[in-house]
Amino acid sequence: MASQRRAIIIGGSMSGLLAGITLSRRGWAVDIFERVEKELAGRGAGIVAQAELIGRLDALGLDTSDLGVAMSTRKILDAAGHTTLTRECPQVLTAWERVYRVLRNAFPGAHYHRGRGLKGFEQSGQGVLAHFSDGSSIAADVLIGADGLRSTVRAQCLPDTMPLYAGYVAWRALLPESAIPPEIHRELFMLMTFCLPPGEQCLGYPVAGPHKELREGHRRYNVVWYRPADGATELPRLLTDKNGVTHSISIPPPLIRAEPIAAMRAAAERLLAPQFREIVALIDEPILQPIYDIESPRLAFGRVAIIGDAAFVARPHVAAGVSKAADDATALASALDDDDVAAALRRFEAERLPDNKKIIERARHLGAYLQATQTAEERARSARHSIPEAVLAETAVLDFLY
Repeated sequence: MASQRRAIIIGGSMSGLLAGITLSRRGWAVDIFERVEKELAGRGAGIVAQAELIGRLDALGLDTSDLGVAMSTRKILDAAGHTTLTRECPQVLTAWERVYRVLRNAFPGAHYHRGRGLKGFEQSGQGVLAHFSDGSSIAADVLIGADGLRSTVRAQCLPDTMPLYAGYVAWRALLPESAIPPEIHRELFMLMTFCLPPGEQCLGYPVAGPHKELREGHRRYNVVWYRPADGATELPRLLTDKNGVTHSISIPPPLIRAEPIAAMRAAAERLLAPQFREIVALIDEPILQPIYDIESPRLAFGRVAIIGDAAFVARPHVAAGVSKAADDATALASALDDDDVAAALRRFEAERLPDNKKIIERARHLGAYLQATQTAEERARSARHSIPEAVLAETAVLDFLY
């Protein structure tokens, strides 16, 4: 009887868990290695549970019956707070932690290893050997990089493929439902609501509360405000913390200086609808998220593959992050039914590169009008995608892909 094939997955977030569960269901022995010691948390992250993602989770036998908040309507508010446009768009809205917990509970804890980062790997025709930060080395048939924006696996395979700053940032927060005043709750909470100051976008929608909470009064409100910030001047100022240290990719919320937060709050009073001004006033500790994208030219490297955000990071406007990770995991596991691992990974690459490139391109189109600087082509995109009708119809919708 042939020995069980072994997979090493680097990264224990959504992509890693989706790949780990999918491969395990197909008979692979799988170990996931996550460099962070503590249990992961997606602070401030609300997500759209796309129908395609729910279908993938259902196919794995996971319970999606209470994944998030079902919402059906979108609307736009003008600067005076009046509704100017509405659109029906049924979707399920949830929180990062809710989906993560469904996946984490489905993967065997004994094979999920925290606090063990990858230092590097080497491979041959017979297998791949991964070297870890604790000095250990582990052999496997395949190594999968699912380690996100700062991927160690991608850095070894594609050292010139780096995050590209998009020219704008997001101020975001998750607010307890109970903190929202009743009149604002009635008008905003059960919808996806947009406010569109010139060259900016603010939106809010309901998501699951902590510990799977979907009961009325125990959910949360996800608010995101996209604002242009020049990469050469404004971004370094935003990423310089209270101690004068400038961070490279992101900044921990407790270290954000008072001045940028005060400027953001003052801008809210000038630019946002009254309903969103009240929402912003409720935020105790805002999160600052510079927007990046990554586009990898390849996904397969012998017995090594990269998936999810390790390979492609799209701007958030398409809300495809977890869905594309699930599609990557499904295609990867299906391809690896072939005994020839290298050939299987080449087929996986050929299948997934086109869709991932479409997602990146679409996200760039939708976000072009938010950039601090624009090319002539990007200004043309802005004329199409920044109008209210397009924002309502195109944001967080995947009909361009499927």
